[in-house]
Amino acid sequence: MKKLSLADTIFIFFAALVLTSSLAHAEKTEKILRIATTVPPITNIVENIGGPLVTVSGIVPNGMDSHTFEPVPTDAKTLAHADIIFVNGMSLEVPTIKLAEKVKKPGTPIIRLANETLPEEEWQYDFSFPKEHGNPNPHLWPNIALTIRYVEIIRDRLAEHDPRHADIYAANASTYIAKLTQLDQAIFACVNTIPKNSRKLVTYHDSFAYFAPRYGMEVIAAIQPASFTEPGPRDIVHIIEQIKREKIPAIFGSEVFPSKIMEQIARESGARFVDELSDDELPEKPNHSFIGMMVNNIEIMTEALGGDSACASHVDAGNLLD
Repeated sequence: MKKLSLADTIFIFFAALVLTSSLAHAEKTEKILRIATTVPPITNIVENIGGPLVTVSGIVPNGMDSHTFEPVPTDAKTLAHADIIFVNGMSLEVPTIKLAEKVKKPGTPIIRLANETLPEEEWQYDFSFPKEHGNPNPHLWPNIALTIRYVEIIRDRLAEHDPRHADIYAANASTYIAKLTQLDQAIFACVNTIPKNSRKLVTYHDSFAYFAPRYGMEVIAAIQPASFTEPGPRDIVHIIEQIKREKIPAIFGSEVFPSKIMEQIARESGARFVDELSDDELPEKPNHSFIGMMVNNIEIMTEALGGDSACASHVDAGNLLD
């Protein structure tokens, strides 16, 4: 057998090294699940549970009105390549779901988290989401007990699709649920600092229909009609009278739903107008997370209604990979 030269030996060594690296990279690539999501809270939750084992592409941009959002052609490519698609459901992302059903791979499931979380008899309907229109209020995630159920569903579906890493998804979910439990307890504590007769919410878009009953608050009114236009004069007068009658100290809007009507209602009712609540827009860093969004909400809400806004300052709003 011919003896290898030093140059040949070096060449073979580096070729084997490159091959080993390529195989390792290929194995690593095979482990990555491609996940498509819709609204930013769901995107962030999936990122926390999946960690480095998933790549998550959120279809609805941060700060976009998720009710009126229409997907663009590049979203079709994202949905077509996805291994799993997580949506909220309950009629929130109808155009995106219709597109997903057309372009997705045959084996790719569309997971409707809200539909799997809450039975139909517990769906909420209101001024913004009237029952006669058939579309329930889809904003389950401000209720942290329901968010925890979202986490459990995401964990289980990731494990079904990638059983080799089920223990990692379970560990991430357990850690994240502990963080959510801390947030949940803080929200209860915050509400307890608000005077009882002020634990009432008047919002522009009714994002807190599932939040209020859990934490001992009451949604008095939502300003935005189901048509996503402005309310009529009769509705405005009724809301102003109700705010005066019940002595509501503050009403809440959102930058995602700018409305001069809210300013008028606040001015004529004597209530303070706070336009900083968010139902699905995540805050900027360092707390760019679903938990960070909810901490901001409860601190803003508590301070405006006469409570102690420091009640949630201890909550860890970071992501698991931060």
